[in-house]
Amino acid sequence: MFLVMGLTGKVGGATAKNLLAHGRKVRALVRNREKAASWASQGVELVEGDWNDSAAIEQALKGVEGAFVMLPSVWAPSPDYKEAKAVIANYAEALTKAAPPRVVALSSMGANRTSGLGMITALSLLEQSLHDLTSPIAFVRAGGFFENFLYGLQVAQSGTLPVYYNPANRKSTMVATNDIGAEVAALLSGPAWSGQRVIELGSMVSADEVAEQLGQVLNRDVKAFAVPRAAWAEAFEQFGIPKGHTGPAEEMFDAVNAGWMVLGTEGTEHVAGTTSARDVFEAAQNAAKV
Repeated sequence: MFLVMGLTGKVGGATAKNLLAHGRKVRALVRNREKAASWASQGVELVEGDWNDSAAIEQALKGVEGAFVMLPSVWAPSPDYKEAKAVIANYAEALTKAAPPRVVALSSMGANRTSGLGMITALSLLEQSLHDLTSPIAFVRAGGFFENFLYGLQVAQSGTLPVYYNPANRKSTMVATNDIGAEVAALLSGPAWSGQRVIELGSMVSADEVAEQLGQVLNRDVKAFAVPRAAWAEAFEQFGIPKGHTGPAEEMFDAVNAGWMVLGTEGTEHVAGTTSARDVFEAAQNAAKV
């Protein structure tokens, strides 16, 4: 039995799917049973609670062979990242008390740094807090998600894909969420290890290449267009981030564009992604037709 946090999200769902496909039993901590009903029908054991309750997390950890933990996405965090700190404190308490045989935590490229990260700061804090767990732990530092470009299926009909990667031809680490789920599942159910591991997950891809693959799916020529830095705040507000709270998202892309979020940080392992941006676009397009 493996505990999977974030079951109804993309990465948690991909992790559960991969575990179930290999005959493993899955338990999930969920706030809303109805939202997770489809998972229950696939055999996932649902435990009521959420990441704001350390006692509920500890209870869900009882008897598991391993646990996958992740932070909820907060696009407009408080200046001191109190939302992430609260969840991290609950994880640290529960994982210390329950001490499962192994833990896999979703992190991000760049989380080895402690400043200039924007939203990735939350994951840096997560790594710092769980670094000294008695349980063996693996931090999966994933690249940017290909799924974050899915808006292109609608907006790129004119042949232009607006991006925040500048220059658009610079490669940075990117990955599909299904590849994250596959790697997490392999770490949870594969050979045991001791101490701490850090896995950089993804491949070096440019926004230009993503746009080209999107064009292949749309059957048209698509070019990436780097949104001017001065226009970011307004653009992020259109994505739903409240006015005046876009700073962490802007800082995150500034960090990516600084060019240091590349593979090969000392002391890390590397696993390349096997799912391309084109695969992600095609799957989303086919799902929309059903």
